[in-house]
Order: sequence, then structure tokens, then C-alpha cells
Amino acid sequence: MSRTDPDEQYVIGVDYGTLSGRAVVVRVSDGAELGSAVHPYPHAVITDHVPGTDVRLPPDWALQVPRDYVEVLSNAVPAALVDAGVNPVDVIGLATDFTACTMVPVTGNGTPLNELPEFAERPHSYVKLWRHHAAQGQAVRINTLAEERGETWLGRYGGLISSEWEFAKALQILEEDPEIYEVMDHWVEAADWIVWQLTGSYVRNACTAGYKGIYQDGAYPSEDYLAALNPAFAGFVSDKLEHTIGQLGSAAGTLCDQAAEWTGLPAGIAVAVGNVDAHVTAPAANAVEPGQMVAIMGTSTCHVMNSGELHEVPGMCGAVQGGIVEGLWGYEAGQSGVGDIFGWFVNNCVPSRYSEAAAAAGTGVHEYLTALASSQAIGEHGLVALDWHSGNRSVLVDHELSGVFVGQTLATRPEDMYRALLEATAFGTRTIIEAFNASGVPVTEFVVAGGLLKNPLLMQVYADVINLPLSVIDSDQGPALGSAIHAAVAAGAYPDVRSAAAAMGRVRRGVYQPVPENVAAYNALYEEYRTLHDYFGRGANGVMHRLKQIQRMAAAGRASAATENTEEMEPAL
Repeated sequence: MSRTDPDEQYVIGVDYGTLSGRAVVVRVSDGAELGSAVHPYPHAVITDHVPGTDVRLPPDWALQVPRDYVEVLSNAVPAALVDAGVNPVDVIGLATDFTACTMVPVTGNGTPLNELPEFAERPHSYVKLWRHHAAQGQAVRINTLAEERGETWLGRYGGLISSEWEFAKALQILEEDPEIYEVMDHWVEAADWIVWQLTGSYVRNACTAGYKGIYQDGAYPSEDYLAALNPAFAGFVSDKLEHTIGQLGSAAGTLCDQAAEWTGLPAGIAVAVGNVDAHVTAPAANAVEPGQMVAIMGTSTCHVMNSGELHEVPGMCGAVQGGIVEGLWGYEAGQSGVGDIFGWFVNNCVPSRYSEAAAAAGTGVHEYLTALASSQAIGEHGLVALDWHSGNRSVLVDHELSGVFVGQTLATRPEDMYRALLEATAFGTRTIIEAFNASGVPVTEFVVAGGLLKNPLLMQVYADVINLPLSVIDSDQGPALGSAIHAAVAAGAYPDVRSAAAAMGRVRRGVYQPVPENVAAYNALYEEYRTLHDYFGRGANGVMHRLKQIQRMAAAGRASAATENTEEMEPAL
């Protein structure tokens, strides 16, 4: 039974994250979040074996199963409606956002290739998650050739195309499994694939096309350029990628009968064009004006902001006209690992006595380490770290880079290293902000969204390191709220995203203020971070790249030996 006002209208935002999908029911008039539900992906992130097989994956692979995404629609959406007490007939629109660049190889009717029996054991038939970094070699060639040829689009991406993005991942498929590449009719962002399932029609969203698909000024890289990368890649754009592009906030179509059955919503309601989790969060935080940088801090961090002017910022992930809201240039940068790094440390580097002490205190290990680290003076641990455990997205755009600790002694404790990692991610963000400021795109406000804003030590460290007040989104479901805002626009409840953001978005301004003495102390540590950053990231030593190559050779040798041993054990026929 409905518990809501019959005169109100509602929308649903569905946020597809790295490990789960979340649906939120939102009131159109004021953005109030009335109910939510989460559905974890049954297969989570696949990094070791192709599901149901003994086929091992090499280092730096990260795959997913697309049917997990459909399960979110059939589980989280109905549960969120029940939680909200909203009658489905009062819902006027639905919108989704996704991690990017997360890519699905499909047939002409949208069937993922991993669902075809003949390809179920082939790694390249699965979704390549955003953090699939195994196409770094292809990315290097893309960048080198573009620089040699003076390709004008390269500057729009800070001079470097990432291994996470559409072209590098597609080129990897072509060169490692040409049969999969040949069978693939469309190379589709998951953000667009899920909208395809909802509406029955394929519309490519302007956000991922511009940021991840090298679509600038109405064109993709030329066929001549692609042929120079690999002759068989010449037709990639026309054969696999190019498609109708929908603008953000517009309707991609209406909810089809099959999706209505999954979700329990009425067929025919508006479904918004797909979008990216970070970019939809800016309207949710009502932070869409020039100078307002929004950092969506979770497993990774994505930094987005608007500007009235176009400038080239070193290492940015793209500058796209209308990439966040219509009429402004949307900029993106990011860090490939943040919460993931903290999670890795807790899962792999903390003695059991800490877990036992945390349990005795009735808290989690993260919270326990944070409490211990909070009592330290800045620099007391004697450490500085590099936050590259998942590579570097901005400003170096190099996923062959890896993490570093400097200053460890026999007296170093887990809480020391934990705090150093918190600080390292803040230093990484400061590096990004300084690149924007120096390039004529000044950052005047820093707005935080995502799960990590719940850590007060981390937030204060960021305020002190970047020397800016921190505003925080007044929502636990920033991306889902942002998607709901886009759903309201697509359904015609507001004329555009900016007006919808003003009515439905939420933010608390200046919650964390920089402390002058802390700022001075962190300036000294940041100088050491920058020394390490440039030595390992820009210098000619190349040690991290060589270690990656040694790792790959060792893994390949082990896989070859395992195959030979298996063949020797097979009985003769």
C-alpha cells in the first residue's frame, strides 16, 4: 500500500557500481530519497578465472558478467519501491548510471558474447570492467602514434589516452582474440547496454562517447589513423562503435514490456539516456557551476567539474562540451585506486591482533585504524607513500605504475602505514587540482560525494592537503540521486538538468575547513610526495614498468608449465 502523497510524482535512479547496483526512489518536487535497495553482483569482479572454467586470467584483468546487471533491475528496483511505499503507477521516469569505461562486446541484437555457448570460455567475450588495465601496451601505441601524427584530439585528453578506455580495450581484443573481435557487432558501454535492455533500443550516451570514446567536435579518430595502429582496426569506428548519440537528460526511449516485468514499473515511462556515476553526481550535489570540483570517492575517485572555457589540462580524462550539463565544458580527472587501496591494506597487511582489538571495541578494522591514526601528529609516522596500487589515472595516465612506501622501519606500525595511504590519496588529488589551476581552469570549491566522506579523518586530511574548504553532498546515494534527477528531466518534470539540480540536489557547504598549521605541515610532506611522484612517474628509471614485464613473463611461464603438466597427465586414447 502506498504511504506517499497521491499528488506527488516519483522517479527512480539506479547506480551501477563496481560490486553492486543500488536503486533509489526519489520525490520529484524536492529530491527527497524515500527508499532504496542494493543487489550485489553474484560474480562480483572476475580477476582469476573465467567463470565455471579452469581458464586463468593474466595479471591486470578485471571482468564482469552482464546478466548480473539485469539482476539489479529485477531485485533492487522492486525492493526499493517496497521500501519507499511508493505505488509504481506514480513513477514517471527511470535513469541509470554506470562505472566507466566498462565495455560489453555484443551481437547485433545486444546479446553479450559470453552468453553464446561457443564463447563462454573465452575471456575476451566478457565485460571489461573499468579497472581492466591489461591493455596498457595498446594505450602506449595509441598515444605514441597520435603524438607523432599531431592528432588534434589528443590534447582534449591531456595528451594521453588511458588503457581503461574504449579504443585500447578494443584493440586488445583484436590482437589477442581476433575471432571475438570479428563476431562482435557492437562495442558498447555498459551504461548504454543496460538502457538498451530497458528500452529495447540502443542509444549511445554523449558522456562516455566524449570521455571514453574519443568523440570530439562531431568525429572519432580517422580510419587512416586506426589503420596505422593495425590494418585490421581501420573499420573499428564504422563497424563496431559509431551509433546514434543521445544527449544527457534526454529520453533514450520508454520502458519496454520485458523491463516492466523485471522492475514492476509501468511500461511506457521515460528512460533517460545512460550516464556515468561520477558525472551524474555533480547535479546531485548541486555543483554544476564553473569552479566546483566534485570528487566521487569510493573504490576509486573521479573528479569532475564544469568551465565556460576550453583548456588543455595535462593528464585529464577529457574535456567534453556538455559532458556534465548543457552549455558548459565538462572536465574529468581521477585516481584509479582510493578505497580499493585502503581495503587492500586492511585485507592483506594488518595483523590478526588488530582485528581482534577492533572486534572487542565493537568496531571495524578501518574504523579502529582510523582512530589510532587520528592521534598522530602530521609526519609523526615518518612515511610517504605513492597511491598507485591500481596504476595512475591522472595526471600521469600510466597503469603500469605501482604503489610505494618510503620511510618504513622496524618500528613502523599498521596505523602508520594506513594514515600514510590516506595522505597519499590526498596528495594525488592535490596534484590533479594543481594541474587544473595551472591550466586556466581554477578550482574554487571542492565537493565530496561517495562512501569515503564518512571518514572524518580522511576528510580533514583532504581539506588540509588541498587547502580548500570541503563541502559534502547531503545524500548517501549521490550517483543514484543524480540519475533520478536525469530521470525527472527525461520525463519532462524539469526543463533541464541545471534547474532540476537546483530543486532536487543537496549539499552542505564548508563542512571541513583547512587548519593553517596543518596546511603548513602537509606542504612539507607533499614536496616529498612530488619528488617520488616525478622520480617514479616521469623519470627514466622505468623500474615499475620492468617489474610489470617480469611479472607477466613469470605468469606466462607458469601458465605454460601448468598446460604441459596437464597434457602429460592426460591418458592416451
